[in-house]
Amino acid sequence: MKSTIALLSGAAVLAALAGCGQTGPLYMPNPPAKPAPAATAAANPQPAQPVPSNNASVPAPTK
Repeated sequence: MKSTIALLSGAAVLAALAGCGQTGPLYMPNPPAKPAPAATAAANPQPAQPVPSNNASVPAPTK
């Protein structure tokens, strides 16, 4: 009985060890890039782009 429990415990430990971890070499990920300072973005505002119109009252250009 004790040998069966030991065998099952050993099999459970081996199965757990076989399924964990990352394959391949370990590495440290690069730190995230720092965002641009808010003062720079506020000093150089981008002009608003015009919204294209779909005005049906204007005739289409002809060649």
